[in-house]
Amino acid sequence: MSSTQGKVIRCKAAVAWKPGQPLSIEEIEVEPPKAGEVRAKVVATGVCHTDAYTLSGADPEGVFPVILGHEGGAIVESVGEGVTSVKPGDHIIPCYIPECGQCKFCRSTKTNLCSAIRVTQGQGLMPDRTTRYSCNGRSLFHYMGCSCFSQYIVLPEIAVAKIRQDAPLDRVCLLGCGITTGIGAVLNTAKVEQGSTVAVFGLGGVGLSVVQGARIAGASRIIGVDTNESKFPLAKQLGATECINPLKFGEKPIQQVLIDMTDGGPDYTFEAIGNVKTMRAALEASHKGWGVSVIIGVAASGEEISTRPFQLVTGRTWKGTAFGGAKSRTQLPELVDMYMKGVINIDDYVTGTYKLDDINRAFEEMHNGRSIRSIILMDDDA
Repeated sequence: MSSTQGKVIRCKAAVAWKPGQPLSIEEIEVEPPKAGEVRAKVVATGVCHTDAYTLSGADPEGVFPVILGHEGGAIVESVGEGVTSVKPGDHIIPCYIPECGQCKFCRSTKTNLCSAIRVTQGQGLMPDRTTRYSCNGRSLFHYMGCSCFSQYIVLPEIAVAKIRQDAPLDRVCLLGCGITTGIGAVLNTAKVEQGSTVAVFGLGGVGLSVVQGARIAGASRIIGVDTNESKFPLAKQLGATECINPLKFGEKPIQQVLIDMTDGGPDYTFEAIGNVKTMRAALEASHKGWGVSVIIGVAASGEEISTRPFQLVTGRTWKGTAFGGAKSRTQLPELVDMYMKGVINIDDYVTGTYKLDDINRAFEEMHNGRSIRSIILMDDDA
């Protein structure tokens, strides 16, 4: 039995007090888990563009003060009444898309969404509409149901994926968002077939994972598209057969470039940037008659996509995906196995490792475009 079980834990966390300001390292209080909840010690977490998006104040669901972070690897410290799927000592990945297994979304094979706690999660609250975090008597909101920038977190059991003990948490934590999103977009959402031609718009962490997914699926051509050519070597290392810079083609639209390169367009295109103009270009680049274009990138609030109806009438399909269509608690353990077998490359995404005290440096590296993924080691002695 844990010596902290049933007690409030005092620990460090990076708190976002207000939008647009650096994170502040604070001592916070983390309450024990209630019925159906799990409290866990975060070992490592990634820093994702989604965290920065919310911190900027542009996220319509953003609430403050909040503990951000959603790419975590953790160890269960204690569980609340009724929890059966995990026990203290188990290794887990927090899931920002839960899997209750009972709602109509979970019962469907067509989606990975889950409606069980969506409303309260979007409000920064636990299912009982309260929080488990406070600092100097002030309540702190949860983030995406995860809040991995805290040394200890509390989350619903349905948002916990139990994984094997021998997987390094400072690597598989990245499966909690970007890598799974990209690989899953290929394998789950598009269902790319062997021998297909694929184009990927944007070669950040998610786009590189699309490249990996396409390689795993057996695509014959995988074309990376990005204006930053420094990303090309890693993209090719992960499976891209060629990479192109749209700025090198003058006035020629990138969709026409791809159509000319591939005898009519790629079979599958993926937009991993979040730009509505490249979303349109990706659709229009896909092959007439059967092309499928998948939107992964999240555009700014209020943005709208458009194309001429003829693009769809002539057989193209426009799809979207969240977390790569992966059912979190079911599929994350499988993806961890794939990493441990060497099928999925995670190690080469890690461009920097920081202590929690230096988390703002990791955000600076991301904003400057110098990092793919930074890892925050949460233990003070790490």
